[in-house]
Amino acid sequence: MKTYFVDAFTKVKFKGNPAAVCLVEKTLDDSMMQSIATEIGFSETAFIAPIDLHQFDILYFSPKEEIPLCGHATLSAAKVLFDQHGMDQLRFYTRSKLELNVFKIGDQIMMEFPIYSLKNWQLSPGALEALGIASYASIQYAEALNIVLVEMDDFAALRALNPDFSALVHHCPGVRGICVSSRFDGPEFDFSYRFFWPWSGTNEDPVTGGVQTFLAPFWAAKLGRKQLKALQCSLRTGEMEVHVCGEKVQIFGEGVIVLEGNLFE
Repeated sequence: MKTYFVDAFTKVKFKGNPAAVCLVEKTLDDSMMQSIATEIGFSETAFIAPIDLHQFDILYFSPKEEIPLCGHATLSAAKVLFDQHGMDQLRFYTRSKLELNVFKIGDQIMMEFPIYSLKNWQLSPGALEALGIASYASIQYAEALNIVLVEMDDFAALRALNPDFSALVHHCPGVRGICVSSRFDGPEFDFSYRFFWPWSGTNEDPVTGGVQTFLAPFWAAKLGRKQLKALQCSLRTGEMEVHVCGEKVQIFGEGVIVLEGNLFE
């Protein structure tokens, strides 16, 4: 099975977020896909199978479990297909019946994702202590993805977070991840964020596109603009532009293929 490693949401190799992309030629059962994703060990491995020239099924697996939606693995899969076939648009179908339209625009890849609503939420004092958060502006919850959003007032404090992941899992069971975000301190970006998900993936995801389904409209409403630039201030770092358009969020980013090989049964 032809397999690629792609660094997503970056122009530079070994930055952004690495994803594996497996081009499925015959049916694989879920246990095999999970074993492959666990073996590779990236935060996400995408398995894509053609329906026709421009339409593909896509499944996402973290090292621990299947994930319903992933931005950087979608971008990585599109990067491989665009480079292979020379096309400039395609559509992915996820297991949860989402239709994701993806376009090549110059060097950038633009993905159209759904927008998900937020509701007010609370975290226990133990969970906040495990995150290392002493003060926050708001806490909300994206039920569609089972992800908590914590808004902070201080970009420097966001960047300095060093969570105790064992304590975090203990004090906040049952969620898929916690996204912590703040305004960016400077003119280059509008907001910044980090994503922690020891429950279902790795401790910290280097660059996360899927959270823009709720994070982009959240900051668009607060800042009064529908076109925003975001920085994920993880160790590897990554950046993207997001546009809020009606019931969709458009996510723009680039990717770099760093490895091509064959995975043997």
